[in-house]
Amino acid sequence: MNGAEFGTNYFSRTAAAKANIFVNPRREAAYFSQEYDADQQRPNGANNYVITLPEGGLPPVQGFWSLTFCDAAHFFAPNELNRFSLGTKNKDLTYGPDGSLTIYVQHERPSADRVANWLPAPKGDFELFIWEYRPTAEIMNNTWAPPPVRKVNSGSSSRRRHEHRKRRMAGVARA
Repeated sequence: MNGAEFGTNYFSRTAAAKANIFVNPRREAAYFSQEYDADQQRPNGANNYVITLPEGGLPPVQGFWSLTFCDAAHFFAPNELNRFSLGTKNKDLTYGPDGSLTIYVQHERPSADRVANWLPAPKGDFELFIWEYRPTAEIMNNTWAPPPVRKVNSGSSSRRRHEHRKRRMAGVARA
């Protein structure tokens, strides 16, 4: 909460130096870390996740916001889109009919209609951050919080296709 204004909070100062040495004061930027999904499990690229911001529920900022990931070592992980965040600067994000914004966080490429909202996750454990620049009063007084990271399924789509094919073939063999 204290951003770059640590005072004598040496524990926070040390943690920030390890994870992100260039921390802004809270009045300039707010950082929300999502180390666990809604089930209190570490996000991992073996699973698929969604983060849904309801209509009117985008991070309240006067500047810009982004949803960013870091791998277990707090680095960006290479991916086919060379994309490490999604947010205000992405002008091609697709909104749902109800005005909500769903971001897909997963290792494997999603269907074509979801790629604009895809944040490619690394293969292993990762952490998500919502970085908000020039936060509004809702952030400053802690009345806004990011939505939960929800796991929507486990395993790779190729494994799911294999299981579906196996069940289909078992049905054919019985016929």
